[in-house]
Amino acid sequence: MPSANRSVQRAGSPRASASLPNRKPKSAPKPTRRRAAPATRVAILGGGHGGRALLEIFAQDPLARIVGLGEAKARTLGTKLARQLGVPVTQDYREILNMKEVDLIIDVTGSPEIERALQKIRKPSVAIIGGASAKFMWQLIDARIRATTEIEKTLSRYQSLFRRYVKEEAESAVDEERTRIACEIHDGLVQTLVGVNFKMERCGDLIQEEPAKCFTLLSETKHQLKHGIQEARQVVFNLRPGQYEQLDLQSALTNYLDAYKKQHRVQVAFSHTGSDARLPAKTKVFVFRIIQEALQNSSKHAKASKVFVQLSIQPHQLSAVIRDNGSGFDVQAVFQNPDKWDHFGLRGMTERAKLLNGEVSLESRKGEGTTVAVSIPLTRKDSARNGKKN
Repeated sequence: MPSANRSVQRAGSPRASASLPNRKPKSAPKPTRRRAAPATRVAILGGGHGGRALLEIFAQDPLARIVGLGEAKARTLGTKLARQLGVPVTQDYREILNMKEVDLIIDVTGSPEIERALQKIRKPSVAIIGGASAKFMWQLIDARIRATTEIEKTLSRYQSLFRRYVKEEAESAVDEERTRIACEIHDGLVQTLVGVNFKMERCGDLIQEEPAKCFTLLSETKHQLKHGIQEARQVVFNLRPGQYEQLDLQSALTNYLDAYKKQHRVQVAFSHTGSDARLPAKTKVFVFRIIQEALQNSSKHAKASKVFVQLSIQPHQLSAVIRDNGSGFDVQAVFQNPDKWDHFGLRGMTERAKLLNGEVSLESRKGEGTTVAVSIPLTRKDSARNGKKN
């Protein structure tokens, strides 16, 4: 503001400094810094599969610090990992119970003796998780680790397969496919795991004060985890559909639609005309992905009960129509919003069609369902491969 600038200039002028020879400008108060919350000090009893899973997850958590591992056996998966991480290991569990600098003790040994010893501890500052709760916790964590590993392996296999059939002109589509996969995992599996993690943390707060409520949360978490496992399996199936080795588009779509119908419990009608036997592999892969993305949108956003898929392969053109009876949406509003454009997967479908010199069109109204139409021109070379004359 101009007035503020003029006042600053007057305060810094020789006249102003001469009139106030003995006054020193007040220094601005130093901003107060919020202290970071101290890390939770965690001690683990048991170095088997459960201890290993807990070590693996807590070692990556900046809000936790592992202060000790108690395991009677010298060589276990947990003790080996603990030594690699620099975590103190003891074969006498009583040393863990007598530790002063510990906030949380987790017992995954299943030992009645240790369970009785934990019940005798009278330290309000120490939280204890044991028995069925601890076992369920490490099983959840172990399942999450295994699911993540399986997804990473599948992603690696898919990337190799994708590079095999999509050459230099389609390299930009790889990044788009990775984004689609990342969004699919983020919107589904990751959100489920975040919810599981939150409920487990809440269970840790309630396990001593409100055991009944804690048990209810554990039951909800178990159901949520099963849903996450189902989502992970669906991601894996989507990455590598059946008949992919032979690149039989019609068979791959038939298998995918059968799985889609069972998973989402919707009615699916599929019709196709023409032969895809001579189509280029890239065209088959891209058309499959476009149809797949449209169906995923239908299940996630439209909540449709019926889906119709039509595939037509003519001498000079390939066309596909995906229609549902879902809730529909305002096409114009979505196209004007970049976030929604990406969220609904419309960018991925459009870019794939462009790489084949084709296009994707949308028709939708709220309450009247959605229709996705795909049109891919077949070049002279493609027509020749199909045994047709131009």
